[in-house]
Amino acid sequence: MARPDRFPAPLLGLLFAAAAAAADGRTVVAAHTLRAQSLIGPNDLSTIEATLPGTISDPAELIGMEARVVLYAGRPIRPQEIGPPTLVDRNQIVPLSFRDGGLSISAEGRALSRGGVGDTIRVLNTTSHNTVTGTVAADGSVVVGAN
Repeated sequence: MARPDRFPAPLLGLLFAAAAAAADGRTVVAAHTLRAQSLIGPNDLSTIEATLPGTISDPAELIGMEARVVLYAGRPIRPQEIGPPTLVDRNQIVPLSFRDGGLSISAEGRALSRGGVGDTIRVLNTTSHNTVTGTVAADGSVVVGAN
């Protein structure tokens, strides 16, 4: 019978194996403090010998991305703290487009928030003064509704 103050041998082996696997992993950390809205380059990143859940382990995933919040030196970087580079700034005039089958509508709008490719933002149609929601396209335009 196992003593209550000891782990059973199979469980102890599992714990050592998990600890060894964690030691082999890496976690990406900021090499120095990065301001929000900064583009991330290779010199901005470092790694530590640890596997932390919910953090990024491959520095290549971060290069060219934009910091959405301040990234402090030595702290692990989480996916929600970074995003694609911003193409549309708040208050920027952007082309709006709506396409559905043979129907195509174009207008001009004023962005009400910042966004990168694939981000959903709100835009004020400068002609009708209605607010619409659309997705930022690779060319910096905002696609509204069906495409």
